[in-house]
Amino acid sequence: MSSLADIFSKHGAEYLAEYGKEMLPSHRQAMRDIMLCRTAHLGGHTWWCENCAEYHYSYHSCKNRHCPQCQTEKAEEWLEKQREKLLPVEYFLVTFTLPDSLRRLVRTHQKELYHHFFQASSQSLLTLAKDPRFLGGEMGMIGVLQTWSRQLEYHPHIHYIIPGLGIDQDKQKIRFSKEGFLVHVIALSIIFRAKFRDLLKETELFDKIPPELWQQREARWVVHIQSVGRGEAALKYLAAYLYRIAISNKNILCCKKGKVTFRYRKRDIQTYKIMTLPALEFMRRFLQHVLPKGFQKVRYYGFLSPKKKDLFYQIQLLLRARVSREQKADKKEFTFSCPECGKQMILVKQTHRKRGPPLEVLLFRKSC
Repeated sequence: MSSLADIFSKHGAEYLAEYGKEMLPSHRQAMRDIMLCRTAHLGGHTWWCENCAEYHYSYHSCKNRHCPQCQTEKAEEWLEKQREKLLPVEYFLVTFTLPDSLRRLVRTHQKELYHHFFQASSQSLLTLAKDPRFLGGEMGMIGVLQTWSRQLEYHPHIHYIIPGLGIDQDKQKIRFSKEGFLVHVIALSIIFRAKFRDLLKETELFDKIPPELWQQREARWVVHIQSVGRGEAALKYLAAYLYRIAISNKNILCCKKGKVTFRYRKRDIQTYKIMTLPALEFMRRFLQHVLPKGFQKVRYYGFLSPKKKDLFYQIQLLLRARVSREQKADKKEFTFSCPECGKQMILVKQTHRKRGPPLEVLLFRKSC
């Protein structure tokens, strides 16, 4: 088995020689962080096990949101925080996808057009939810941007997780969605296309888009809605989407003779397919999914927005949902169990993160 860090270490210098002048700073930072994650360079803790009479080391993670070693921990932390916010209703997953002919423009203007993508999709949902034929009130939702297909190709889409209810603040009344149904998909797609077009009209990019893109028959503005169940199952489903990255280390099978072999799951089927790519092409595909620095890939809307905590609390009361008021316990003392015998060890020393070398220097050291 190989890892992203192994691939960057073996072929990073060659990649820099080929694409270094065109690389974005965020791509360089991602490569560097992934290579240094959980190494002595980032600092850590030295432990002593009296039972085994051995030293053990636990190193800090890089905390880069594109690092495969860091995302599992973040998903668990988020899941724990969200359990007390769970509502006793059916949840839905809504996915918005941009037409193929628009993707090249989006890729070259990511920060601006990703933001418009969020705006158009969220506003279309909030607008349609207020229709009395559907929820007849304000909905709440959490959106997450993903940019990859299963083969690591560029495929920007946004997933929204939505509890199946809306609240009419004037009447102080909650309306529930029908079982297995949230809103009409075709109507949602039409509104989404119109709102995205209106947002682009305010930019200089609008003239670069062919007119036929705005015709429903000529371009597919795909929206998909599915029920993801209730309660804990829905939260776990969402946590996997929130902190998923383009590929995890467990799906990288090997890196040999300048090629990377990885597996990916076929759509809607619990079986895997195998793909092999030249190492530089694999790295290019992975790095194109590194988001612009500071871009917020997870966003909250409606009554799930941080600015509407009082409204959410009101919904909990109307639903008589369980609201936890227990104060968080004091931070526990940091301990570490021996990986060999399982007994608690003694902290000997803590080392801090070092100021890291540039990527070129790091890759040179790796190749020596």
